[in-house]
Amino acid sequence: MLYNASMEAMTEAKPKMICPDCNIRCASFGKHRNGLRRFRCVQCKKTYTEAHENLLGSMIVPLEKEKAVIALKMLVEGSSIRTIERITELHRDTIMRLLVLAGERCEKLLEEKISNLRVKDVEADEMWGYVFKKENHKLPEESGSDELGDAYTFVGMERNTKLILAWHLGRRTKADTMLFMQKLRKAVNPQHWFQLTTDGYPPYVAAVEYYFGHQIDFAQLIKVYRASSDTEQRYSPGEVAECIPVAVFGNPIPARICTSHVERQNLTMRMQMRRLTRLTNAFSKKRSNLNGALALHFAYYNFCRIHSSLRVTPAMAAEVTDHQWSIAELLA
Repeated sequence: MLYNASMEAMTEAKPKMICPDCNIRCASFGKHRNGLRRFRCVQCKKTYTEAHENLLGSMIVPLEKEKAVIALKMLVEGSSIRTIERITELHRDTIMRLLVLAGERCEKLLEEKISNLRVKDVEADEMWGYVFKKENHKLPEESGSDELGDAYTFVGMERNTKLILAWHLGRRTKADTMLFMQKLRKAVNPQHWFQLTTDGYPPYVAAVEYYFGHQIDFAQLIKVYRASSDTEQRYSPGEVAECIPVAVFGNPIPARICTSHVERQNLTMRMQMRRLTRLTNAFSKKRSNLNGALALHFAYYNFCRIHSSLRVTPAMAAEVTDHQWSIAELLA
């Protein structure tokens, strides 16, 4: 009985291929050059290959899911496209398509999972980057295009769980500040009182008041920079002379008026995303590529990466999930 049961289980485990013309089971017929199994009909002699396992929609990566996962792992660890191309032997165009598709999947995942959360301390900041060329290098006919030049990433982060609540890629304008605050509003529970701290960028005041009213404690940390000296290097960071905490409305606790944690996240982004590393030739040539890279980074940071101070992922700390996700699970 046990022998028969095990034989039946092995039979069921074997792959089946039915010939659509003869409606009979095909026999095994070796493997395709890409590693997939082939079958041949014993009656009409036609051959068939088993279905590809697609990781992202209809995209097929040679040999297959493993190489795609390795490429994505290298992307979130700060490797360049050319480096990944040399190691995985995937063409750089394939890697870029994989990045964009993964980014679209991650963006939807973040919108679905990071929603209506109870938070305590939220910090928001924006980080500079650029697409194709820097703003000062744009030609006169390109001055009106938002697809080139400066690209700011707005980030909203929960201070205690380190969870990225919302992000937005755009310009440093009032309109994009409003869009970012709208995303942050969807991510948090409006019935739960919390404290929000931003930098001194003026449009934050109107955006926060529009989407949150006076139902939260809102403060800004205004930084005063020293005047640059003649000997200062071109890319030297500005020296902060003073940080002035300003309570905008509500009753923000002075000791919790801080943006250090979200600014540390800016460093993580520059370290883990090759296209945002300063003073290199690695930059995004298309805004869609940068958007996909950001979505992949934030999803990986929230669900897959163990935070060193928390000993769990931010999503686990925020009780959004109960385990550490893998890259494959992130894209499933």
